[in-house]
Amino acid sequence: MDPFSAEGELINIHNAFHQGQYQSVIDFNTSSFSPENALPTRILQLRAQLTLGNIDDVLADIEGEDDTPDLGAVKALAQYVAGNTDAALQLALEMAENYPDNATVQVLAGTVLQGAGKSEEALALLGKHQGSLEAVALIVQIHLQQNRSDLALKEVQAAKRWAQDSLLVNLAESWVGMRVGGEKYQSAFYVYEELASADSTSAPLSIVGQAVAEIHLGRLPEAEAAISAALERYPNDAGLIANSVVLNVLAGKPSGDLEKRLQGAEPSHALLADIQEKSELFDTAAAKYSAKVSS
Repeated sequence: MDPFSAEGELINIHNAFHQGQYQSVIDFNTSSFSPENALPTRILQLRAQLTLGNIDDVLADIEGEDDTPDLGAVKALAQYVAGNTDAALQLALEMAENYPDNATVQVLAGTVLQGAGKSEEALALLGKHQGSLEAVALIVQIHLQQNRSDLALKEVQAAKRWAQDSLLVNLAESWVGMRVGGEKYQSAFYVYEELASADSTSAPLSIVGQAVAEIHLGRLPEAEAAISAALERYPNDAGLIANSVVLNVLAGKPSGDLEKRLQGAEPSHALLADIQEKSELFDTAAAKYSAKVSS
């Protein structure tokens, strides 16, 4: 077996995952992969299963193997996606403490920590990476969620020095561009447009990216058409559903049914948590006022 060919196949499955071609990742022919690539490939396939909502299948697949750090990290992520946040957070903290140098633990436990509001803990864990582009991408996302575009841009610029042509670096640069705004919106749109044109399956990631860029550029009908068509193919994709909720709000349309749909697809989605928080704040503010009826 040609080791370079096997390495190339591993890169292909990584790119397919990050392009959102999750079913392709699951169905990927791994017979030519070297033994050392078996576990990384399995992790990607399990993560693809989680993204498609097959949580029970993943937990059954790794049952009795969660003493392996990588698979323990998968279990934490599965628990989080299932909405079992407390158990997921406890396991993620244990993994971060015991296996801080494991690349899979860094990314998956880091994802859980960030999702549970432990941003500093997530960044501390991810900062231990040794050339992991997934860790870089997650660090960029966290900084953007913290409204620290400056730190996100710094992370991207540093990564470009050693991974200029990487798909993940290009995507991360687009994320920053859409936060910075201005002409960067159009630049980000072009990145996703190129990604979509190279992806015959029209995977959700490229469609969502294009649609978000369209929203920022004020092209709501184009964004709505793209996401609606994608939802017909990927009805349970949480990213598509969440962005459809946002589009409905911008267009002044009801979004209750979509929110319920998102709840079913990913109970722990950040948009749902944000909606719940805003609803509670509104109720608290409204409770301070009582109707006054004059006789």
